[in-house]
Amino acid sequence: MGRRLVPLTLDNLPDLPKRCRSCVFWELDPVSGQAAVRAGTPELEKEAWISGVLLEWGSCGRVVYVDEVPVGYVLYAPPAYVPRATAFPTSPVSPDAVQLMTAWIMPSYQGQGLGRVIVQTVAKDLLRRGFKAIEAFGDAQWKEPACLLPADHLLAVGFKTVRPHPSYPRLRLDLRTTLSWKEDVEMALDRLLGAVQKEPALRPL
Repeated sequence: MGRRLVPLTLDNLPDLPKRCRSCVFWELDPVSGQAAVRAGTPELEKEAWISGVLLEWGSCGRVVYVDEVPVGYVLYAPPAYVPRATAFPTSPVSPDAVQLMTAWIMPSYQGQGLGRVIVQTVAKDLLRRGFKAIEAFGDAQWKEPACLLPADHLLAVGFKTVRPHPSYPRLRLDLRTTLSWKEDVEMALDRLLGAVQKEPALRPL
């Protein structure tokens, strides 16, 4: 089974599920988001957001392919690019962190470790770019796929609660701790990228 994670661009944006391509929950503040839905322009707003972040900050997501079939994705960006983040009772995201906005894996591919590989890949990208942590707002009462990730899942892949809340705790993954994942990350990337040229191993900060 060939797995690979590819940076998200406007070219592979159509490989995201349709409901996610037209969702601007994180990308716009609540008022602007509702206005975009009423105007029928959420997909255009999503494209504009991704284009702007790519130009100003760089890579802000990954698309997961298994045997060339898109089976999942992840989105992340500094909190300044995520207007909805300020609406949460446990905000703000720490200034030294990038926000893990959302992620999704096709149900038939869940339980295969792809969630952990996604987090490790994002962590490696952000370590190279000089960030210290990833933070996310978890859903402590998660029942079905939505824009927020289940808090239990985030805890399972290494996040720790930094601001508890009965519904929306804020969780953090200190990227320095991922240095202890070095071998796991490299092995995962070897399996994930296959014949793609290997990247240099992480060096201690």
